[in-house]
Amino acid sequence: MNEEYCHRLEQLETRLAFQDDTIDQLNQEITAQGAEIARLKTQLSLLVKKFKELQPSQIASQAEETPPPHY
Repeated sequence: MNEEYCHRLEQLETRLAFQDDTIDQLNQEITAQGAEIARLKTQLSLLVKKFKELQPSQIASQAEETPPPHY
């Protein structure tokens, strides 16, 4: 029985080592994706800002509005 427990313990330790490696790999990937998302958000906000600067407003300002006919 002692040999069986040693074999089972060895299997568990092996699985744990593989799981630790997988967790480290996933953590690195998540960290890289977080950085990429932050970079893309920054680029998107810059694009939105540039787009708003390029688009003329479709609404006339108060000074440009003609008064209603009943005035």
